[in-house]
Amino acid sequence: MLAVAGQPPDDAGWAVEMKWDGVRAIVVCTGGVCRLYSRNRREITDSYPELATELTARAQGRELVLDGEIIAQTPDGAPSFGRLQRRMHVSRPTRALVAAVPAQLFLFDVLTDTGEDVTGLGYLDRRDRLQELGYTTAPVQTPPYWLDVAADRLIDAARDNRLEGIVSKRIDSAYLPGRRSRAWIKTPLRKTTEAIVAGWTTGHGGLHSSFGSLVLAGHDHTGHLVHIGNVGTGFTLAARGALRARLDEITRPGALFPLAAVVRGRGGEVHWVEPVLVGDIEYREYTGEGLRHPSWRGLRDDKAPEEVRVPLPR
Repeated sequence: MLAVAGQPPDDAGWAVEMKWDGVRAIVVCTGGVCRLYSRNRREITDSYPELATELTARAQGRELVLDGEIIAQTPDGAPSFGRLQRRMHVSRPTRALVAAVPAQLFLFDVLTDTGEDVTGLGYLDRRDRLQELGYTTAPVQTPPYWLDVAADRLIDAARDNRLEGIVSKRIDSAYLPGRRSRAWIKTPLRKTTEAIVAGWTTGHGGLHSSFGSLVLAGHDHTGHLVHIGNVGTGFTLAARGALRARLDEITRPGALFPLAAVVRGRGGEVHWVEPVLVGDIEYREYTGEGLRHPSWRGLRDDKAPEEVRVPLPR
């Protein structure tokens, strides 16, 4: 189930959760073993062995389907998508990596409990069921929700704790698998979007061996791929090198959309790639002509290119 973006409702009948800066995960426990899956149904159990072990131990053979967010925290406790990147793309992490970047799973919903489908229950009933499962301590825990607390207070709390924002959920709403519903409304503190990597521009000086910027695209309302801007900031040198290696593997001879001259005019020759990589982008606003002040946050293996849409102009 997915949320729509918007301002938090000001009427009664809503619960509010914090919005975590990580990657969505569905947990399936059956046959005495718990496995983790990404939003696009790719199994990611081996990437987070400490979470799978903890989930299995606490499930005690119970058949469950759970929904949550995998995060990695900075030393001062703030969730960091950049830090999680060190784990997201490693299929079998070493013990050293697990120790250096421990992952946590924050559970916020239950779909199946002891083999019973509970998606038709109301939000509060499902949260009660989730709490009873006993996932209350790291690395797998159930964070709180709030009732009858002003949304602006919770937004301020999210900002003070460097969280991503809040999510408001109707307390009587069922869980609607695979659907985006106004029963869940996300209010982010900063704007982020997924974007397809369509190509890259030649870098100059110290960036010559990697790239100057990445050419970004999304699908418009007709399903066509369109240019939404270029991003040249937010990369570490190591990330630039790794990305350039992946880009060289997926190069293509032809343009993906008829804007090569415009993109070229923004600096550097354009090199096109197959539209198979999805990046996570932070930006100030989308004008309809392009992203303003975009910054790269990392690749998203949990999002399929066909899911990526052009951001709504603000």
